[in-house]
Amino acid sequence: MIRAIFHHPSGRIGGGIVLVYLVLAGLGALGLTPHDPLMQYRLDRLHPPGAAYWLGTDLFGRDIASRLMVGIGQSFFVAFLSVAAAASVGTVLGLTAAWVGRLWDGVVMRSMDVLLAFPAILLALLIVAIMGPGTWTSVLAIAFVYMPIFTRVVRGPALSLKTREFVDAARTFGSSTRYILTRHLLLNIVAPLTVQVTLALAWALLTEAGLSFLGLGTQPPAPSLGLMLSDSRNLMETAPWLMIAPGVTIMIGILGFNLLGDALRDILDPKTRGGRA
Repeated sequence: MIRAIFHHPSGRIGGGIVLVYLVLAGLGALGLTPHDPLMQYRLDRLHPPGAAYWLGTDLFGRDIASRLMVGIGQSFFVAFLSVAAAASVGTVLGLTAAWVGRLWDGVVMRSMDVLLAFPAILLALLIVAIMGPGTWTSVLAIAFVYMPIFTRVVRGPALSLKTREFVDAARTFGSSTRYILTRHLLLNIVAPLTVQVTLALAWALLTEAGLSFLGLGTQPPAPSLGLMLSDSRNLMETAPWLMIAPGVTIMIGILGFNLLGDALRDILDPKTRGGRA
């Protein structure tokens, strides 16, 4: 799989970007940053990019490069955890809706339709407004927003798979419902589910940045890409590097996940593989 990704043009670029971001996030988590991301160097306030501070400093004299490294890790933590929660709950709901059918299917899918009727960012804002700002609230809000997408992605193929001959054979041999759902249905939905997870990570990264930008996500003094972008609004003309650094970081991160998702879709699609062969 990894070899196939790096043989794909989009996969090579997207995978490389994601890998670099993961390395930077890991270095930030280990404290291996050029400077202390929370240390305020008062004499070096609004210092432009240079040898001492690669990406400059902010209004409080904090090193932008160091804060970006920690901020990437914070954004990735929220994105990965929220998508994992959304995928887990959505997969269970989608599988059970397809398998049980009838009333349960109708209740689950109409509930998902109601949630999908709301714009993602507005629904996330509603949840955060009710529960209060914070990192864990952002995780819950983003997971809740993207759960319906995974439910629909799983339910469609599961409805088709449950009528196939190998499922009928498993029933005939007395396989349990849990065994059939996990070994026969879920394993055959891994491909579209993997692609959806990759694309959802890009959306979650953007949503997390949006919540932090509005002051509803990660709270200061912890570094966050959206929060850094918000702090630079009043200094766009005098210190443009404050806005450019986190803005470009968010853009490239989203681009990386989207390119990786496109590559996975091409690699895991049987029709695409057959056409290339």
